[in-house]
Amino acid sequence: MYEIVLIRHGESQYNVQNLFTGWSDPDLTEKGIQEAKAAGKLLKDEGYTFDLAFASVLKRSIKTLNYILDEMDLLWIPVQKSWKLNERHYGALQGLSKSETAIKYGEEQLHLWRRSLSVRPPLLELNDPRYARNDIRYSSVRPEDIPRGESLEDTVHRVGDFWRNRIVPLVRKKERVLISAHGNTLRALIKFMEDIDEAALLELNIPTGVPLVYKLDENINPISRFYLGDPEQVTAKARDVAKQGHV
Repeated sequence: MYEIVLIRHGESQYNVQNLFTGWSDPDLTEKGIQEAKAAGKLLKDEGYTFDLAFASVLKRSIKTLNYILDEMDLLWIPVQKSWKLNERHYGALQGLSKSETAIKYGEEQLHLWRRSLSVRPPLLELNDPRYARNDIRYSSVRPEDIPRGESLEDTVHRVGDFWRNRIVPLVRKKERVLISAHGNTLRALIKFMEDIDEAALLELNIPTGVPLVYKLDENINPISRFYLGDPEQVTAKARDVAKQGHV
């Protein structure tokens, strides 16, 4: 049996402002920092250790990982960063208020943009300053691969490709892997690994700063997943995520 640990970054400035984030790059809040540190302490207390770790190229993911590894005295292990672990790209919604968007377009449309599998947000224009083509972080990425907006299904393909080609070979070698990523990145990965239906996906809310442990069989198929920590607190944090965007 194999094991891997996933974690959504701690609370970001856009989270607390209830804004669509996507590939925008806000920092962690003080609460987010404390969530990351608490996750590191919990992992250490539960006896976890890691051989290497992964993050996206967005600072909320990177800093969360750094705080966790610092708490675990593991800052020395190799860390790899990839844009393929970035949050789902929210296109022209990035930086907009979720509650104001709900008022303008309706809560049903907002829920579809946030949680459905196949619905894409309005795409960025090519000349939009939020378009990442001119960001040095993506200079090695083919321009046609840099999205202007993604459905969750698009994100499933992106993250699934990374999982299959980068993570699975390491897990098969018994490497102990930690991935610090984003709410929709992790929802996409869960969809890819478990092939849950769209109804279940709509109700899947990933809390910030809580380690999610996967047990995997010899074929790297999921056996079980569970959060570390107090179940009531985890449930409350997931409810907070579900409430985002309601008027």
